[in-house]
Order: sequence, then C-alpha cells, then structure tokens
Amino acid sequence: MRVPWKYVGLAGIAGVAATGAVVARRRRSTREYDPDDLRERLHGRLAEVPGENDAVKEGHEPIPGE
Repeated sequence: MRVPWKYVGLAGIAGVAATGAVVARRRRSTREYDPDDLRERLHGRLAEVPGENDAVKEGHEPIPGE
C-alpha cells in the first residue's frame, strides 16, 4: 500500500496552523496590567491565602528557612 505523503504533509501544516491560532487567541485574551493594578491584585490574592504569609502581609521580608 502506498502512503499518500501529500496528505500527511497537508495534515501536518493544518496542525501547525491550528496550534498557531490557539496560541494567538490565548495571547490576546491575556490582559496587560499597569504595575499598580497588578500590585493590588497580587496583594489581594495574598490576603486570601491563610497561614505562612503573615510576615509578607505586614510588609516585612520573610526570614529564609522559617
């Protein structure tokens, strides 16, 4: 049986094009934040996490190893 290499190549090209479209769509969906907005969002997420982040919440640097 003869392998239809033309169709295999076309399928490969279609797969690459589809992957590129998915990557482009995913990249467009991400939003660029200004530094202040990003900082507020990260501090809000940190405030939601219970436990080991008390030193960071108070504005102190965490001590390594603790």
